[in-house]
Amino acid sequence: MGTTGSATPELTDLGARPLSGSSPSGATDRPGPHAFWRFLPAAAAYLLLVSLLLASDTPVGDIARYTFYVLWGVMLPGTLVFRALRRRPHSLVEDLAFGAVTGLVLELAAWALLVGSGAQGFALAWPLAVVVPFAAVPKLRRHWRPRGYTSPSLGWSWSVSGTVMLSSVYFHQVFLSLYPVLPDKEDSRLFGDMPYMLSLAANAKQNVPLTLPQASGEPLYYHWFTFAHMAMTDMVGHLDLAVIESRLMVPALAALGMVITAVVARRLIGRVWAGPLAALLVFAVAEFTAIYPNPVPTWTFGAPAVRLMSWSSLSQTYSQPLLIALMGVVGDALRRSRKDGGTAADGEGGDRAPLFGRGVYVLVALFALASTAAKASTLPVTLAGLALTGLVLLITTRRIPWHVVGLGAILGGAQLFATAVIFNFESYGLEVIPFGNIRGYWADPGHLRSPAFQALVVAGTLVAFVLNHQLKLLGMIPLISKRRFRLEPVQWFLLGASVAGPCAYLAVNGYNASYFTLAALPFGAVLSAWGFCETFERAALGARAKAALAFGAIAFSALLTFGIYRYSGRWSAYVLRLAGDERSATPYSVLLPALALAGALALAALAGAVLWRLGGRVRPALRGRGAIVLLTAALTAGTPGLFHDVLQSRESLWSYSWVMPGSQVEAARWIRAHSEPSDVLATNSHCWELEGPLPAGASCDNVRSQWLSAYSERSVLIEGWAYAPRAMALSGGSAAYGGPFWDQELFRLNEDAVYRPTAEILGRLHDRHHVRYVVAHRPSGAESPLLAELAKKVYDNGRMAVYELS
Repeated sequence: MGTTGSATPELTDLGARPLSGSSPSGATDRPGPHAFWRFLPAAAAYLLLVSLLLASDTPVGDIARYTFYVLWGVMLPGTLVFRALRRRPHSLVEDLAFGAVTGLVLELAAWALLVGSGAQGFALAWPLAVVVPFAAVPKLRRHWRPRGYTSPSLGWSWSVSGTVMLSSVYFHQVFLSLYPVLPDKEDSRLFGDMPYMLSLAANAKQNVPLTLPQASGEPLYYHWFTFAHMAMTDMVGHLDLAVIESRLMVPALAALGMVITAVVARRLIGRVWAGPLAALLVFAVAEFTAIYPNPVPTWTFGAPAVRLMSWSSLSQTYSQPLLIALMGVVGDALRRSRKDGGTAADGEGGDRAPLFGRGVYVLVALFALASTAAKASTLPVTLAGLALTGLVLLITTRRIPWHVVGLGAILGGAQLFATAVIFNFESYGLEVIPFGNIRGYWADPGHLRSPAFQALVVAGTLVAFVLNHQLKLLGMIPLISKRRFRLEPVQWFLLGASVAGPCAYLAVNGYNASYFTLAALPFGAVLSAWGFCETFERAALGARAKAALAFGAIAFSALLTFGIYRYSGRWSAYVLRLAGDERSATPYSVLLPALALAGALALAALAGAVLWRLGGRVRPALRGRGAIVLLTAALTAGTPGLFHDVLQSRESLWSYSWVMPGSQVEAARWIRAHSEPSDVLATNSHCWELEGPLPAGASCDNVRSQWLSAYSERSVLIEGWAYAPRAMALSGGSAAYGGPFWDQELFRLNEDAVYRPTAEILGRLHDRHHVRYVVAHRPSGAESPLLAELAKKVYDNGRMAVYELS
């Protein structure tokens, strides 16, 4: 399981192709680039992010502490453990990428032990539990300086670094430069779920497992590992949770996600350039749409992949590196399905990394357990891909593939653990209703359409769904076609998972089902990159042709981006007029512009193919190269979404940016500074709308008040209960619950403490429910004058008043 102690070239499972840096051309004698040039791409990406953070009013001390936390609390212990588990070294970037993900898993175990035992003060020292054995034990000591690394080319390094820098600029434009760390004005805005996620991270500093901060003591059956990570970042790096959430965490995890994608793609595919391409497909190519602007109400098929990396879903951001690493180690284990020492498959490259060895099963277990409660949608998709692989191997070999059975047992055990222990079998309102998420587009309650036209509408809706989320996965088609479905086990695994995600979305009703689609995209992106690489190799382009292809892709992307940005309104009106939907909009009207644009592009591609074929008679160099041009254009068609996000953010704040008055944050932070983590608060603030809290007496159906528990970092007896598991079970798959609180007697006691206080009521709150402060939110209703006589007023900023119970 350890590394070898020499730099002797070692053979992969592909046969006699050495992967220790040598090449058949005899390049072994050629000195590699100086260490400065090899590390410059990573340094450039880091320095660019630092400069963007500084430009976004992030304190330099916080950046330094976060850098220390990443190196000491994640990468160092994780890399050492990963090196001990993998058999042979391949490259430093692979060790660091997989090591960082391994560090995230180890961090969860350290968090559970530290918080569970009340030893949070020792969080800074937890990596010593790994560092000391690796420094003291001779057999482990060699993992500090392994030998036998291959060095990626500077082109590969700069390509991966470029994707990271692109994401940093994107995050700066859509969030960092637009939203404050802490709302400090009465009209400050922030994304509506950010206080909720912040409150869970604060709760994770004190509770194992987490409880619901908006209903003190209520169990939280939810994928909450993200917030344990945030809590450890706070405790190890001594950083404010608000800074972690709004500045540091997302760009760092996105960068890790892109690097691990590039590493995994290279390992599974065996082609160097598959890595940067797969990373771009996952993180830079968005959904295909013809609408600009594209706010939340016009999201046609659930959540978009790129936008959710911008603080909308921290669990999605955190889970991506874990899922992609899991994909990598499961895929590596499936490579054992081929006979060791066998020859490479047709068209397979010779750059595959050596197998991880038996330690791969430990890595699968680690990443699977962490993925279960990082995002609930990730492991089911992975299991589906593995199930398809096992079925194919059983049919084709007529033998039970025991290594696949073993992998399935590990993943199935992790899923069972999460379902029973973490989620307590809660479904959050998701139900199996085939096509429940999209059948509204073809709804015809009056039965006014003919059967033929209704069938056309249904087919058009399904085509629109495939175009929207799956267009960037078209690269898998030439791969499957060329091999005539005679795929390798790892390819079946990627294909099964990439199909299972959208199928789950179509089968399970509820907005959150869209995360199944997003979980499947990394699998499909790697398979799509695989197909693109093989198509590209068959085209055998020369230097000029490669440059022309790159220039054409950039030009096509720019033209499409500008066209949709400038003319989408006119195009939509024109399409609706042609369809007769201009005056009486139908449910499927929102799909027509994208379908029409796809049709127009398909006709243009058909005409181009005819001209290309005719041109091949005149210029033989064109023959056999049209496929790569067409595939490049198809994979590029989703790139406008990334740039449109930036343009839309600069023109107007996101439609789900809610008003968060600075006075409320100021009051909550005062409580944070003058209370103990175990103190409980009571408040009359329960409702929160887009334009801020509802005025006193107004009807409320949006019980998402979470600001007090978030910024005070304390549990509240009853605040907002929109995301409580027992409430979400009644939501019917909606994004939030809007009904009454489940314990009306407790709710009346809570309200009476503000509006009708008595000594007996306040005594019950203090003695039975451990409430220390009553927080009066005057926009929701002014507190009774009696409260000042029965409790001590300790804070008042006009909008908020805080009373201490004794």
